[in-house]
Amino acid sequence: MLDHNKTYSSAEEKLKRKAIYHENLIKIAKLSIENPKTRFGANKFADLTSEEFRHFYLSKTPMIPDSTLPVAPLYTEEQLKAMPDSWDWRTKGAVTGVKDQGQCGSCWTFSTTGNVEGQWFLAGNTLVGLSEQNLVDCDHDCVDGSCDAGCDGGLMTTAFGYIMKNGGIDTESAYPYLGFDSTCSFTKNNVGAKIKNFTTISSDETQMAMYLYEHGPVAVAVDAQVWQYYVGGVLYAPCGTSLDHGVLLVGYGTETDILDQNMPYWTVKNSWGADWGDAGYIYIERGDGKCGVNLAASSSIV
Repeated sequence: MLDHNKTYSSAEEKLKRKAIYHENLIKIAKLSIENPKTRFGANKFADLTSEEFRHFYLSKTPMIPDSTLPVAPLYTEEQLKAMPDSWDWRTKGAVTGVKDQGQCGSCWTFSTTGNVEGQWFLAGNTLVGLSEQNLVDCDHDCVDGSCDAGCDGGLMTTAFGYIMKNGGIDTESAYPYLGFDSTCSFTKNNVGAKIKNFTTISSDETQMAMYLYEHGPVAVAVDAQVWQYYVGGVLYAPCGTSLDHGVLLVGYGTETDILDQNMPYWTVKNSWGADWGDAGYIYIERGDGKCGVNLAASSSIV
């Protein structure tokens, strides 16, 4: 409670949370034993049941990618050989600070803004924080019956389409984040970035890494249920592929294990605040579709 500034409304609620916490400690111990390369611990979500965690922090609607969208051209073997072993867009000035979506299933808006922020910067503009609330309140575009729906979920590709049609997206400073659905207050004079198109990206993770290296941070959807207790290290634990959370790939690299084997990973910017994970980031295994990271990769184009 002290570590995470927790207070509860009653003694009964405190007892309930304490019981859940002790149940979660058993899960954390089991995960730690089975996955010694990844650090799991009693983070700020340790007093939530898995159902509560899913309800408050993951998308309430499945993030099913649109298979009809255009896919970026594939790179040749020769081009792939020129790709560096590691890359991190944070060190190049293309990534804003970690944000916090709160108890609102608006992860898709943070994945969208993170990508557009990077694309806008790499097109020669000043890095500027863009408004997730703009998307939460105003973007209700639909594809195949699935609609962007604020705190109930949405898709990054549909959000890109909204930004194109809308003539841009407001800055975060002009249209600050509330963490709940509100009335659309988009103001054209406060637009911070515009895009001209967007694309999906091959599910081949080498192709994804090359696209990221050449073009900037990539928006992806993942299955994040097992992330509830993540504290640090590269995530090697078993992870599903039911896409329920939007995040941003900002880099990739390789770590060496105790057998001197190279273990590739992705550097992932999350939207649960800098007090979660590794300063707001998670590192996940790269190359085997961990958490479905390769199933819905996309990027805007400035």
